[in-house]
Amino acid sequence: MRCRILHESRGRMRVHLMQRRMTPEQADLMQTWLETHPVISKARTDERTCNAVIWYSPEAREQILALLASFCYAEAEDQTAVQAHSPRSLTRHYEDRMFFHIARRGIARFLLPLPVRTVLTAVKAVPYIAKAIRSVLSGKIEVSVLDAASITVAMIRGEFNTAGSVMFLLGIGEIMEEWTHKKSVEDLASAMSLNVDKVWIRTSDGQEILTGIDQVRENDTVVVRTGNMIPLDGMVLEGDGMVNQASITGEPLPVHKRPGSMIYAGTVVDEGELAITVRQESGTGRYDRIVRMIEESEKLKSQAEDKASHLADRLVPWTLGASALTWLLSGNAARAAAILMVDFSCALKLSMPISVLSAMREAGTYHISVKGGRFLENCSEATTIVFDKTGTLTCAQPSVCGVETFGGTDADEMLCLAACLEEHYPHSMANAVVREAQKKHLEHEERHSRVEYIVAHGIASSIEGKKVCIGSYHFIFEDEGTVIPEGEQTHFENLPDEYSHLYMAVDGRLAAVILIEDPLKAESADIVSQLHCLGIDRVVMMTGDSKRTARAVAKMVGVDDYYAEVLPEEKAAFIRREHASGRKVIMVGDGVNDSPALSESDCGVAINSGAAIAREIADITISEDDLHSLVVLKKISDSLMERIHGNYRTIISFNSFLMLMGALGVFPSATTALLHNASTLTISLKSMTNLLPKT
Repeated sequence: MRCRILHESRGRMRVHLMQRRMTPEQADLMQTWLETHPVISKARTDERTCNAVIWYSPEAREQILALLASFCYAEAEDQTAVQAHSPRSLTRHYEDRMFFHIARRGIARFLLPLPVRTVLTAVKAVPYIAKAIRSVLSGKIEVSVLDAASITVAMIRGEFNTAGSVMFLLGIGEIMEEWTHKKSVEDLASAMSLNVDKVWIRTSDGQEILTGIDQVRENDTVVVRTGNMIPLDGMVLEGDGMVNQASITGEPLPVHKRPGSMIYAGTVVDEGELAITVRQESGTGRYDRIVRMIEESEKLKSQAEDKASHLADRLVPWTLGASALTWLLSGNAARAAAILMVDFSCALKLSMPISVLSAMREAGTYHISVKGGRFLENCSEATTIVFDKTGTLTCAQPSVCGVETFGGTDADEMLCLAACLEEHYPHSMANAVVREAQKKHLEHEERHSRVEYIVAHGIASSIEGKKVCIGSYHFIFEDEGTVIPEGEQTHFENLPDEYSHLYMAVDGRLAAVILIEDPLKAESADIVSQLHCLGIDRVVMMTGDSKRTARAVAKMVGVDDYYAEVLPEEKAAFIRREHASGRKVIMVGDGVNDSPALSESDCGVAINSGAAIAREIADITISEDDLHSLVVLKKISDSLMERIHGNYRTIISFNSFLMLMGALGVFPSATTALLHNASTLTISLKSMTNLLPKT
């Protein structure tokens, strides 16, 4: 590719690509291709100017030039996986629509003769008047009636420029509202992407192999177990399970799947195990299904947005009434027209969705994915926050500190066996066991039969005819009735208290206790303190861990209350009790056992490294790296609600002032129309700005 360097500084280069035209797809491809090279830290392309800005390691300048010289779209397309449904094309489409809408108005206003402008204005008014007539005939007096009345009165009075200006600004509002909605849908659909890299493939000899998803082909058999996301569309070959399809169909309850049932990519196995025959290699069609589901759902809108829409319609009769009353009392049609030129609809219906979208975008810059404005509103109004402990308040990667053996077993053999079972279920403690086995170079074969996962308890399987269980104290000793080998009670009682314990039993006898060190995240205590300052008056920690461990963590973190050895349904029951007392609740978790509570809460927050079902059910997803995202989320939510309420007050008061000035004859209709529409655009533009100061 031939290019010319336009500007260059140390570690940064702007180049112009020598091509006549660049499509949005080509811009996405080149940007993605550039960013795949390790010497390039960031790249940005602009399809309108055919320019690319590249940030790179200063010593790699010659390498960058060689890369640019070798670039070819065809080869790059074969080498690079470009994100589907890029927002670039959508942005380009609406930017062009906005540009041509403004350009047409400018041409008509300044270049066309008055008679032609008059005819065009009358023609453009027909759809507005027709819509108002349909609204009246259906028994509704909505904003469309007020818009049509404003346009009609202006034309009757011969003020065709004013009528044209009203329609021009209404057109801008319609474009921006549609753009806002489409962008919201695309952002949400992207946030619900699969994020699955590897899957378990069942081979012809019955072995299960962990394979990259890009290696899966049609008719391969994929095994998906409790808590895992189904990565590809297909049909159930074997197994029986309950599948959460909310992300595709919107159904609130899991659906029973059996052999022969269709399965869709992006759904999650709530319970059971399924062997799936792959029908579509890349989960084709999931994005479109998500978009359809979102567009039919009211989940996207916050109550504030609904209130704005309904309020705008309810104020229409009052505006019409004020105009009629002014005409009756004063006999002055100009004053009545001045009132008609003012309506609350544009500003209310435009600024509220823009405010919410802006907040969602801003949250995204902090690696916070929000599935709808309603959840930001709930977050702002919440006064209780519930934390899961493991993987949330504690580090996302706990480590194995030792293996205490019982009954003469070998520590490495027990660790190897534990890893063999735990690798099937993604959880922070399970991952710790698998990593420790890898660290010690302990290789294992799949010796066990079917693995059964018991939510919030543990895993059970069978090896060489013996039942093997691994999990919590409650599961191993109370549910399974495991006994401690004779003479080792003292050893068991002297297990170190500072670690979490993962118990493993073989054939009903305790075989090993894996000691897990799960250190607190450095910021946990500070986060709790900051949340208190932001209006959260009750911070609760709930964990399935022992009371001993929970008590120590609660003291270090500074929570208001804690609950230990709780089951998933007990977490959800606690949230229902909070609701009964009139409180809104934020739930923060990362595991399968947190799913009922995440679903029950007003605002479910999942850690992005957690279980697939937790991310799927959650309303908001935050980065695993730093819990400060929660503080940022709360600040954005509070600032959003302040902005929305501020917009309400400004819109109602300013437009009421304009109506009063029109009724008194201080402002003519052209002035009220100009000031009303100027205020609408000003408020909308202000609503697009960031809520939090740049740091």
